Amino acid sequence: MAKEDYYKTLGVDNNASQDDIKKTYRKLAMKFHPDHNAGDESAEKKFKELNEANDVLSDEEKRAAYDRFGHAAFEQGGPGGGGFEGGFGAGFSDIFDEMFGGFGGRRGGRASGRGSDLQYNMEISLTEAFKGNKTTIRVPTSVQCKSCSGIGSKGGMQPDTCSACHGHGKVRAQQGFFTIERTCPTCQGAGRVIKEACNDCSGSGRVHKEKTLSVTIPAGVEDGTRIRLSGEGEAGLNGAATGDLYIFISVKPHHIFQRDSANIYCKVPLPVTTAALGGHIEVPTVDGGRARITIPQGTQSGHQFRLKSKGMSILRSRERGDMFVQALVETPVNLTKKQKELLKEFEKEAGSHKNNPESDSFFTKVKELWEDLKD
Repeated sequence: MAKEDYYKTLGVDNNASQDDIKKTYRKLAMKFHPDHNAGDESAEKKFKELNEANDVLSDEEKRAAYDRFGHAAFEQGGPGGGGFEGGFGAGFSDIFDEMFGGFGGRRGGRASGRGSDLQYNMEISLTEAFKGNKTTIRVPTSVQCKSCSGIGSKGGMQPDTCSACHGHGKVRAQQGFFTIERTCPTCQGAGRVIKEACNDCSGSGRVHKEKTLSVTIPAGVEDGTRIRLSGEGEAGLNGAATGDLYIFISVKPHHIFQRDSANIYCKVPLPVTTAALGGHIEVPTVDGGRARITIPQGTQSGHQFRLKSKGMSILRSRERGDMFVQALVETPVNLTKKQKELLKEFEKEAGSHKNNPESDSFFTKVKELWEDLKD
């Protein structure tokens, strides 16, 4: 019995686009799939015909041969040669990859065996963050086996190509109408088989070891900065690529300074006499030095003084942030009898000289508020 025209099987025109063929095939394949038509032999037959037609028409080269020679292009000895692999073509795999996410991961791929990335948490002081630092760290990891040069076989002999998957790392199995692709159980996806494993690494190509690494902390790093050391992670299996090491920086809080990006903030207690009469104070700076600040007469608590370029280093720059010094006027305690008398005398004297403008202004407004409430 002559085969039906492939275009007619799919219900598309001879000049239909690849997109139209793909959409039509998916729709019909879902309709006639054996799982939806249990025991229906006609649906099973139609499903096979759809897959056969789609396998040809979805491939540009096969379609061109079919348009020229018809079904003869795929008969034994015809221009196409070879027939169909198991009766199911690429289209069958495509639709079920989309429906079920594929079988066993990426088709035709070989397990990479790349080494794992490692994380190391490092805590540094604010001073180290400002100046930068060079330090050494010890990291427990896996390194390439020296005995077999990471290959995994005894004496460093090259592994043989896996006979089960022929080096592809994947095998296919036919289950009814399904072709399932999975990782090769013989070589575990490597595509190669080691006949005699290395005694030192048991065939893995790597051994456990603690590495000592030199790490450069650049000046200006912030809390949460991540530094990547390429190729310093775990060694890969059987000579595969090595992972990376990621160092996460944590900056310890400082007992005097608070940091906000490149700026440094510092709160300095100020005697009430210095705040009232003015004067000079010295404050520490993050670089280990000192800065002299002139305090003007009548400085109020909370007033900020800005010291330009006295803040933190800026990463990959020669510039620095600023330092902000906040004055906290301190109320004297544990007063002597004489000090109390002097303050009382000052209070009497201050009443007629308006020495406390903020207080006077506030209580004037409060008085006005009370007057309004009475009205």
